[in-house]
Amino acid sequence: MFKKLIILASCLSLAACGHPIDVNGKHYPTYGVLNADSSKSKDMCYEVSVGNVVWSVILVETVIFPIYFIGFSLFNPTGPKGANGACGIDAHA
Repeated sequence: MFKKLIILASCLSLAACGHPIDVNGKHYPTYGVLNADSSKSKDMCYEVSVGNVVWSVILVETVIFPIYFIGFSLFNPTGPKGANGACGIDAHA
């Protein structure tokens, strides 16, 4: 019972690993393999959520959590693409 409680508490604390952002009044959620068509924006830059990858590996035996992390929360929006469509440090140069 105690082990299940620890796992549950750990999993609840993982809710903050994905970081959706709001830019100019528009909400950009995290996305993963399963919801890329509906949640990924062509105008936004994204990066892999390392925390979600690590937790997916740690919780691989649960099956449900890796499916959620990889399927729906693998990439975090970082900011809008630059004028030339680039992301990263040179995007707004």
